[in-house]
Amino acid sequence: MAITIRPATAADVGEILRFIKALALYERGLEQVTATEEGLLRDGFGPQPFYECLIAELDGKPAGFALYFYNYSTWKGQPGIYLEDLFVEPELRGLGIGKALLERVAGVAIKKGCRRLQWQVLDWNTPAIDFYVAMGGEFMNEWRTVRMDDEALERLARGDAGERADENANGALAGDAESGS
Repeated sequence: MAITIRPATAADVGEILRFIKALALYERGLEQVTATEEGLLRDGFGPQPFYECLIAELDGKPAGFALYFYNYSTWKGQPGIYLEDLFVEPELRGLGIGKALLERVAGVAIKKGCRRLQWQVLDWNTPAIDFYVAMGGEFMNEWRTVRMDDEALERLARGDAGERADENANGALAGDAESGS
C-alpha cells in the first residue's frame, strides 16, 4: 500500500469539504459546519490564500488531509504553523497516514523557517492525544483557548462589547494574547 502526500489543488475542494464534515461528525459537531466548496475555493486558492492543505492518498484514493495556516510568535520573533485540521478516514487509521501528514506539515514548517507547529485536540479524543504525545507533542495545560465568533465578534468590532468588559479589564490586559509564546 502506497501513501502519497500532495498539496491540495482547487479541484480538491469537494474532497476537503467531505473530510471537514467527516472530522466534524467524529468530533460530534457536524451541525456546526457551515463551510462551502465556494468558500474553501475562495479562501484557499484565491489571490490571497488564508490556508494551505495537504491531501493524503492511499493507493491513489483520498485517505485524509491536513489543513493549516501561518501564525507568528511575538516572543520568539518567528513564524509558526497552526494545524487547523488533521483527519484520516477511520478505516484507514493505524497505517501511518496521520504520521505522514504530520511529518509533511512539520517539513513545510522547517522549509518556511517556522519554529513552531501547534494545534488543538478535544480532551476526550484519547487516541489522538496518545498519537500526538508519541509524536513528541507537548500539552500546554496552563493556556486556555479563547474564541469569538459571529455576533460577539461583530459587537466587539462595533465597540459594543459591553460594560462587563470595562469592569473586568483592570489588570486583564497584562495577559498574553499569544498562546504559548
